[in-house]
Amino acid sequence: MATPLASSILQLLFGVDLAASDGTAGNRFAIEGLAWGPEKDGTASLRIDQLEAASLQLTSGELTLEIGRVAVRGLVAQIRSEAGAPQLVGVEAREAEFSGLKLHGPLRMPPRLHEAWATAHATAPAAAVPATQAPADATSLAPLGTAHGTIRGKITDAHLLFDADVTVPLRGGQIDFNDATVEHVGPDSRMGVSRLGIYVDAPDGRSYIYQFASAPLAGVTFERRGALLSPWISERGKLQLQAFAESMLRCGRGQGGSGLTEQARLLLGRTSLSGDLQLGDGVFALSGLQGRLEGRDAGRNRIGLHSEAVGRGVTAQIDSLSVRDAAAGGKSAHLRCDTLQAKLRLQLVSEGAEMRFVLDLGSGTAAGLRFDRSAPQPDKR
Repeated sequence: MATPLASSILQLLFGVDLAASDGTAGNRFAIEGLAWGPEKDGTASLRIDQLEAASLQLTSGELTLEIGRVAVRGLVAQIRSEAGAPQLVGVEAREAEFSGLKLHGPLRMPPRLHEAWATAHATAPAAAVPATQAPADATSLAPLGTAHGTIRGKITDAHLLFDADVTVPLRGGQIDFNDATVEHVGPDSRMGVSRLGIYVDAPDGRSYIYQFASAPLAGVTFERRGALLSPWISERGKLQLQAFAESMLRCGRGQGGSGLTEQARLLLGRTSLSGDLQLGDGVFALSGLQGRLEGRDAGRNRIGLHSEAVGRGVTAQIDSLSVRDAAAGGKSAHLRCDTLQAKLRLQLVSEGAEMRFVLDLGSGTAAGLRFDRSAPQPDKR
């Protein structure tokens, strides 16, 4: 298919701009089994037995999708004429294979997460951030409930506190601060969680890494001291990661006194990160994205974490992502997929006051794909 024709079709139906991801090769299309015909409901159907495309770059607003290669089989598109112009109603495809898919652009996070990141980088007030948080009852992070692994951090040249190696184990979806270690020159420090927040007890006193707006919080077991008003800590506290994370995401904004402390903000720029995290099976739902992870017993959905400096960004990689009943969408468009198997790499990068993401699907397959557009909602003002 000629590039101008392909570009015109994509712009007309999807509202995206087409270019070549490889300036030397140009974009390429191949179509087999093309058919077009009217339907009883007044729409028209475009059917394609197999469509292959390579070296594409699609742009919509601030988002860019680069496609190394994609092969789609059993594709059916429903098109309706509105005001003399064709409008895409929906698309279905039996299966697809892809490689070299890369989506990148600015990151639009739930306000609570953006508030934490903004505090860490001394950004502008969070009120300027678009409110994209999903309803509370739509938030679910079930794969964290049975997750296990270890996260390691190395703090270098941290003159405010100390050089340190931090190890935080996660077992059965729980962080037990009695098992967390903070090793450095001299007597080691200890981590814990009190009603004020998550802290580090160093030889020179207690420092808070993250302060809570209020207590108690879901999923938190606070520290306990010994009997008879003893100053000694007998229990450092625990976090049930799923309940705690869901609670934090559901919290409203504007709760003063919560967030990363100034010391933690400075340490992020000097802290490298590594670790691995085996997610459990279960449903996740957050900000227009949902699905069900599966394959834990086969070692799928295992995350590798890496960062040279947490304050500048983090990379997460899943060599074997396995998702069922995946869905993503907003007010006017929805994408669904029965099954998705892929190799995934996600980068979060700080660019001053802005965060950007790069989602890289190196290779994978999908089945039962469906894309549909909702009718625009009337303005009730």
